[in-house]
Amino acid sequence: MANNPTRVRIAPSPTGEPHVGTAYIALFNYLFAKKHGGEFILRIEDTDATRSTPEFEQKVLDALKWCGLTWSEGPDIGGPYGPYRQSERKDLYLPYVEKIVENGHGFRCFCTPARLDEMRAAQRAAGKPPKYDGRCLSLKAEEVTTRMQAGEPSVVRMKIPTEGSCKFVDGVYGEVDIPWEAVDMQVLLKADGMPTYHMANVVDDHLMKITHVARGEEWLSSVPKHILIYQYLGLEPPVFMHLSLMRNADKSKLSKRKNPTSISYYAALGYLPEALMNFLGLFFIQIEEGEEMLTMDQLAGKFDPENLSKAGAIFDLQKLDWLNGRWLREGISEAEFVARVLDWARENNRFGEGMKLAQSRITKLSDLPDLTGFLLKGDLGLTASDFAGIKKVSLEDVLQILQAVQPDLETIFEWNADSIEAELRAISERTEIKLRNLLAPLFIAVSGSSRSLPLFDSMAILGRSVVRQRLKQAEVAVKAGVDAAKANNG
Repeated sequence: MANNPTRVRIAPSPTGEPHVGTAYIALFNYLFAKKHGGEFILRIEDTDATRSTPEFEQKVLDALKWCGLTWSEGPDIGGPYGPYRQSERKDLYLPYVEKIVENGHGFRCFCTPARLDEMRAAQRAAGKPPKYDGRCLSLKAEEVTTRMQAGEPSVVRMKIPTEGSCKFVDGVYGEVDIPWEAVDMQVLLKADGMPTYHMANVVDDHLMKITHVARGEEWLSSVPKHILIYQYLGLEPPVFMHLSLMRNADKSKLSKRKNPTSISYYAALGYLPEALMNFLGLFFIQIEEGEEMLTMDQLAGKFDPENLSKAGAIFDLQKLDWLNGRWLREGISEAEFVARVLDWARENNRFGEGMKLAQSRITKLSDLPDLTGFLLKGDLGLTASDFAGIKKVSLEDVLQILQAVQPDLETIFEWNADSIEAELRAISERTEIKLRNLLAPLFIAVSGSSRSLPLFDSMAILGRSVVRQRLKQAEVAVKAGVDAAKANNG
């Protein structure tokens, strides 16, 4: 691998809103490729057919392009090692799985999901980490053949050494030693004939001639499985590099449940992609005070993959705001600033759709800012008092509604007015809260006012990530009001 041309990849799964963590890993790979005169590749890992959608794939492509990242091979532009969607590569994996089984390194497992659930529950109850117990490991070849011919569902699992440990050198963590007893007998091929992430990942990296795999540190524990698959197939593994996770200021994992994490959220609020990439790129370089504002080319020039920190990359929103302010004032000309503002307002046709909804609700054009301004705002600055005047809905009821609605809205695959309306009506029926009472606090949480544009359309225009954050902020504000009222009454 060391003598081969450098080839790195970003391989997101299209199962939700693109995360800033994806941009963080993608930027590292992009800078690594530029540093070594190599190729940066985009691959879509959509083996999870139940959660992967074309809509989310397009969001991934759009988000990474918005970030200013370009790739030399990918699902949108093709390349010599395509296709670049795993769902289109299904036939490529089976020969590799069969080779592992034929060489005695894998086995058929007929355990049902119910049996596996019982096994894991018993292991947890005994204080043991849940992992496969090897029931099907010693099945005779004749029994396996008979059960497969009878059409009994099965998966292929990999065998794991029973003694010793997996030792490897990570590009960031250095020497790593993980005992084999901590490694599960990973499923390689699912019952539907699709490979698991681990199997597809190894085969694709091999076939696409990937020389370095840079990803988040959460995958460090999976390296023994991947190395073992490479060994079972007689292939040379790439160099592994595991980057520290981005964390909140309190060192907790960056999560959409706590803070906005979607790239689309930062785009919608008017952050410049140059500022976001600048901010993320500072995690990978060493600079002197006063050198913080850097272009992509300047980041590439200072990029040093040999001197990376294992400490958590703290996502400091105040620093991002400061950098974004500098880019707005110093990084673009006045003419470009005006052009960026207009582009931002038109993003996802937000301005146009908002104007269409507003046309029948105004008497003069000067009514527009008050009626539609929420479409272009960030934090609405709501407090509990903004929800206090809702008829027939107490502040405690508002809190209950906000807490009930948020997780259910996350289950919507295609985010549009019709799907949002259907989900909110379903929540109303499930919770037995009248629809008008359910929607009243949502109008305020989303728009900042009880008099606004139609709710479902407004939520669709704002986008999932902005709505998620506004509902979260509203919940925090209302809960503070409820807690204060209880304290005063107590």
